[in-house]
Amino acid sequence: MYQALYRKYRPKTFDEVLGQEHITRTLRQQVLKGNIGHAYLFSGTRGTGKTSAAKILSRAVNCLNPQDGNPCNECEICRGIIDESIMDVIEMDAASNNSVDDVRDLKEKVIYPPARAKYKVYIIDEVHMLSKGAFNALLKTLEEPPKHLIFILATTEPERLPQTILSRCQRFDFKRITNKDIVENMKRITNSLNINIEDKALSLIARNSDGAMRDALSLLDQCISFNDEDITYEDATNILGIANKFLIFDMVENIKEKNLEKVLFKIDEIVQNGKDINQFIKDLIRHFRDLMIAKTSHNPAEIVESEDVERYIEQVKDMSLEYILKSLEILNSAEVQGKWSTQPRIILEMAVIKMVSIEKELSLEERIERLEKGIRPVSVGQRNTPPSGISKPITNERTAIEERPLVKKESPSATVKEGPVEKTEIVDDGSELSLETIKAEWQKVLQNIKNKKINIYALIMEGELISFENNLLIIAYNDGFGFHKEAISSPQNKELVEEIVSRYFNKNITIHFYMKSELTTKLNSKNEAKETIPEKSQGIQDVIDFFGEDIVEIRKEGD
Repeated sequence: MYQALYRKYRPKTFDEVLGQEHITRTLRQQVLKGNIGHAYLFSGTRGTGKTSAAKILSRAVNCLNPQDGNPCNECEICRGIIDESIMDVIEMDAASNNSVDDVRDLKEKVIYPPARAKYKVYIIDEVHMLSKGAFNALLKTLEEPPKHLIFILATTEPERLPQTILSRCQRFDFKRITNKDIVENMKRITNSLNINIEDKALSLIARNSDGAMRDALSLLDQCISFNDEDITYEDATNILGIANKFLIFDMVENIKEKNLEKVLFKIDEIVQNGKDINQFIKDLIRHFRDLMIAKTSHNPAEIVESEDVERYIEQVKDMSLEYILKSLEILNSAEVQGKWSTQPRIILEMAVIKMVSIEKELSLEERIERLEKGIRPVSVGQRNTPPSGISKPITNERTAIEERPLVKKESPSATVKEGPVEKTEIVDDGSELSLETIKAEWQKVLQNIKNKKINIYALIMEGELISFENNLLIIAYNDGFGFHKEAISSPQNKELVEEIVSRYFNKNITIHFYMKSELTTKLNSKNEAKETIPEKSQGIQDVIDFFGEDIVEIRKEGD
């Protein structure tokens, strides 16, 4: 019968436990000196050797011929424990035996001495799953156990254990295993199996095991099942559903260059190739983490676990640390949302759209500084006349980030003059236009928007046409598409959409964007459907542009 690699190659002595020398050395010394504790707590993340160490300790304390604190694994006691023919070592899963009755049953059995071994050992895995009553029932036995009894408790969540339990145990915290140790162990295993595997493939498996040897061996098992002779890096990426690192480098370059169309096509390629979207988000997070290290460390090669450190250093040259940190923030948020979303692709697409737009965002401090210096934020398509009350030419060199610069600087000290963006005049053809007509033509309108600017197309395509009256078109978004609504409502995006829609229908059309939840409330007002947009002076418009339309309230004289 086939046995999984992580079971077949489970450590049999303390010396074989990887990356936990601070624990195994202490346990060996206790066995050598006969200084055995009555209760141990092994804590740490999954796959770091907790259960393996517990089994080794259970044999070591009972071994008839211990070797430097290690079990010999040859005597009748060791062999009996390994093949489970000796019932003096009992393993319990607290996840399925967590009631008070289970612990009471245990208490009744522990009073009996071991049948063949020196000690009766209880290994309780996932002990944090015990109920409060079960912990209370276990407490007295744990505090004053019989001399022949040893408890070894294992958990991934020690913080969930009562302090009364923790204080009665010798606690050992298992660390994540380093990628270097994981790779070396996998090399030993593949060599013993006469399997050739590229070092890059082993490194890839190690990076995706999150410091857990069991996870790494499970992934290696998958690769061996696919090809038990020669395993390449490409094989590993295809089998494990992991994106090729070269694709990730190219995608990040596209994000840097704000080439959203290429980024979206790469996401489509990833989906079509059957890659796991949530795994890809994790790969992007890891990539930006390595970029962050390359940006901030004097010697990133010692921290970045990759053979492509130079490529990370090259890619990060024209990235600011703020840009990298903001990207990580966006991706971490996307990872959390993607775990619970039925449409992780949309979560990823939203994330990359945000990343492409990072440098367009102005901080609150910058906006205040602009107002103080008499410069309002400049947007594509907005008029560039100075705010009301400012007559002097604008000489501040800081300008809003634009896809196309509106001005040309003659020299660092030259006066900057900005001209208005040309806008096609639209003449109303006098024909009647209904919501039904707009809906019938909407796909053609969306295609025009896509041809003009694909990132705006990605935002508006999720909206739903709600009403059209007095040349006011209402578009609403379902819950979960708040980012789309906020992004499309920015002045430059809104104006571009209005211009394309107006030109298509030969009408001067105004568009308002809402969330459906807020629209329900707004439409309950009798006057909402008949709302008209008052003409605003340039001064009022400047105030609205700065503080936001939701904050500014315009009142007529006498109100």
